[in-house]
Amino acid sequence: MSEAWVVAIGLVLVLEGIGPFVFPARWRQVFEYIARLSDGQLRFFGLLSLLLGLAVLGISLI
Repeated sequence: MSEAWVVAIGLVLVLEGIGPFVFPARWRQVFEYIARLSDGQLRFFGLLSLLLGLAVLGISLI
């Protein structure tokens, strides 16, 4: 695994851990809300996140 992948995975884990560490009750509420979304709504937000991530990567590679 290249060093860039290790750094990227580490950064994702740090960013994902901030919410439950700093705001555990609010994070649980948001997680429960997300769990109640329909499949279509989850797919939409997943696609939006994917496209935003690709845009950020594209900008950073320019």
